[in-house]
Amino acid sequence: MLFSDIAYGPIHSRRLGISLGMELMPLEHKLCTFNCVYCECGWNSPVLHPKLPSREEVKTALEQKLLALREEAVRLDVITFSGNGEPTLHPDFAAIIDDTVLLRDTYQPQAKVSVLSNSTQLGRPDVVAALRCCDNRILKLDAGTDEMMRLIDLPVNPHLTVAQIETWLAQFDGDFTLQTCFLRGSHDGRRIDNTTPDELSAWYTVVERLRPKQIMIYVIDRKTPEPDLQKIPREEMERIALPLRKKGFEITISA
Repeated sequence: MLFSDIAYGPIHSRRLGISLGMELMPLEHKLCTFNCVYCECGWNSPVLHPKLPSREEVKTALEQKLLALREEAVRLDVITFSGNGEPTLHPDFAAIIDDTVLLRDTYQPQAKVSVLSNSTQLGRPDVVAALRCCDNRILKLDAGTDEMMRLIDLPVNPHLTVAQIETWLAQFDGDFTLQTCFLRGSHDGRRIDNTTPDELSAWYTVVERLRPKQIMIYVIDRKTPEPDLQKIPREEMERIALPLRKKGFEITISA
């Protein structure tokens, strides 16, 4: 499912509450540095010159939406950047975050500015600086081993490693939310399962080194581009969370 408006919703997010979505990627297709087997937006499209909304278009769409919501007396919990791909790929991402914070302060001062990111652009100082201006940095790590991360996320950069992602995440000194999707299934004849004892042990080790202030673990909830995926039961998700909860980590489960 693709999002067809720059500012969409608000919707009730099972993880964030009443959320106004913001789309910085093309409205006609997905553009991402990952091609996750579970992504509700489907597979990446091979487009040579993708059309991104301009900074001014984003600012105008957001302000118009915030004005309308104020007239309707709708109170937002969050303004969330996610959508049809990786929002931090936008060349004006940092400036757009500056605009958003100012508009939020004017129209919905209680709302949090949140960014859902796959962490692949955290090697860029401008992206890191912009994320530090946000209230919620929700950053992905779907596995603790390179093999499983690549099977699940299908990164455009086939040489991306968990160690590289960990190094980038460590820049925030734990002041971020770590987001992980747990799933089982297969893709192109290869077994996918980040819930095995070995995979969980590797993931726990990375989590304990990073010490994020919050962890969101979740399961597939909508139609996925790879049809051979299985939803993990709630009881199993609770068992996955338990060892980290015993060590004092704050974990929310969406299952």
